[in-house]
Amino acid sequence: MEWLDDNAQAISAVASVCTLFVWLFYAQLLYNGYARQRRPRIIINRGKGIGTEALCLISNMSNEAIYIQHVVAVLHTQQGRYSLDVVEYQQQSDEDQDVNYRTHQGPLASGDYLHIQSFGNIVNQVKQHWKIDDEVLHGHNIQLDIRVIAIYGSEDMPVGALRSFILDLDTEPNRQLTPASVDTVRLNGRRQRKRVLEWAKEIETHKAQ
Repeated sequence: MEWLDDNAQAISAVASVCTLFVWLFYAQLLYNGYARQRRPRIIINRGKGIGTEALCLISNMSNEAIYIQHVVAVLHTQQGRYSLDVVEYQQQSDEDQDVNYRTHQGPLASGDYLHIQSFGNIVNQVKQHWKIDDEVLHGHNIQLDIRVIAIYGSEDMPVGALRSFILDLDTEPNRQLTPASVDTVRLNGRRQRKRVLEWAKEIETHKAQ
């Protein structure tokens, strides 16, 4: 007891510091949970099949709605890289044919999804736009990237999602399209959002040309 009386102030100071660390720990847990809920989550996947006839699905698993600005297909071949804003291409094509078309640009509610078209149609649109030979598409090491550029909430910088698929048109139909990764890559960090912004600028530059 004498030792406790003699060191009461020191013990009180240590206890206060320990209590502070405990509160900081719980505050960090609460902040991490809040930040996780606020973090946008966009998923790119296949639907109604696993080959090139499968639909390209875009799901919004965020807590709030997102506004989809662009859906870009990038085809990597041995001859080069070919990119196309699929939504813009569809709008131009359907306007030329005077066909009613519901744009995929716009808000997507939380928990909702949309399909833009089949992966095979996406590849054909890139092929037609850039006039790519069939032999190029039947080569090896061909990769199809699907990029989504979106606005989340009131944030100024766009967010993005990316998923890559290996394309092999020489195999049987159900093996022509293989995901290169298990999950969609989320581009939510500050540096990643700058990369998404560069994607958007690249699209606008191509429009102006």
